[in-house]
Amino acid sequence: MLTVDFDRLRVGRRTRFIDVGAGAGRHSYEALRRGADVIAYDMDEVELKGVDGMFGAMQEVGEVPPGGTGQVRVGDILDMPYEDGTFDVVLASEILEHVPQDERAIAELVRILAPGGILAITVPRWLPERICWALSDEYHANEGGHIRIFKADALQAQVEAHGLQLTHREHAHALHAPYWWLKCAVGVNRDQHPAVRAYHQLLVWDMMKAPVATRLAEKALNPLIGKSVALYFHKPF
Repeated sequence: MLTVDFDRLRVGRRTRFIDVGAGAGRHSYEALRRGADVIAYDMDEVELKGVDGMFGAMQEVGEVPPGGTGQVRVGDILDMPYEDGTFDVVLASEILEHVPQDERAIAELVRILAPGGILAITVPRWLPERICWALSDEYHANEGGHIRIFKADALQAQVEAHGLQLTHREHAHALHAPYWWLKCAVGVNRDQHPAVRAYHQLLVWDMMKAPVATRLAEKALNPLIGKSVALYFHKPF
């Protein structure tokens, strides 16, 4: 389940790509399938071991085009061990809402992006996220949880203050917003609640089958209740 449009990122063979806050690696895998030189970067060493294993499995079954590489790196977004302008594409998906020093994190993302490169940032959208917070403290008030709710215009201004130019904004995962509202209403850890389980099965079915009807429904609903907002920026030469 991808939150960003890889065609907008222009990821292809030998693209220098870093997935900051890679987590379980969903975006890193897509970049590798397109033949990029991929760094999956995260603080969670256990998660990255799984990502590294999947990189190897993808190579073995021929899912990686010639020249594509996948590596993992444990590290902190606030102090990334890369030279200025190292990457053609920098992705930070669903990470900044967890970072207390978001201004410093944004400065690092911009610093490691090459002139002419693309920065994509996704965060939970203000309205769906605000509903989750109103329904449940447990949803966000925990170690490593969400510490802020971004407004897209404010986040855009933060990035543009570093000299980048917005090229596109879009919303994603409208079908997931009601799922999280439901979880927050009944208890975020009650995965076996009948309503939660039924909705989860629907989402899994949708991801596996990708029926036209739900794709069209999500496209129509994304501007209204899309769970995430994605912002794409260009770094001038």
